Amino acid sequence: MVAGARTKPAPLFWVVAVLFQFMSLAAVAQNTTHLNITAIGAAGGRSTIECWQITRPFDTSTDPGTAGTKAQQLGDTTNLTLTILPPKFDGGLHNAPAVQYVAFTSGLAVVTLPDSDEKATIRGGKYGLIIAADIAAVSKKGHITRYPSGSTTTALQIRMKDNIPPAHSILHKGACRQDELVGL
Repeated sequence: MVAGARTKPAPLFWVVAVLFQFMSLAAVAQNTTHLNITAIGAAGGRSTIECWQITRPFDTSTDPGTAGTKAQQLGDTTNLTLTILPPKFDGGLHNAPAVQYVAFTSGLAVVTLPDSDEKATIRGGKYGLIIAADIAAVSKKGHITRYPSGSTTTALQIRMKDNIPPAHSILHKGACRQDELVGL
């Protein structure tokens, strides 16, 4: 082979490449019509980790500055708290203080359940939004949250009015996979 000469790619390579692109586009299209979100829920008095799909689809914003973009009404809220967690903080076993969105803007959170191997790892930033809904009225033990990062974790806690979570369906047990969050 002459230096710098290119070999002709096998036709199968191109077929696979094109199929992969279409699957990726389909995943983006599928996941951008509704918000999929990792939730700490409860069933039978025990906390659960689930992937929820919010029933209300994304709207198109008409607000100045964001007109024409996707927008999601997250429901009625009552309080917004900024929380700053030090490196390696252990939140221990607890119930959600209220049904709330938690938006991790930086750092790392690891949520586990006391009687299960289930785990959700949430990285702050683009995919850092979760719902915590395992309040004491629905879960006897709650969940464990640890912040193992060597840096500060910041979070916004956004409490839902009357502890009512948004209308949703459960896509599956366990945290949402990144491909289910694509498009956010």
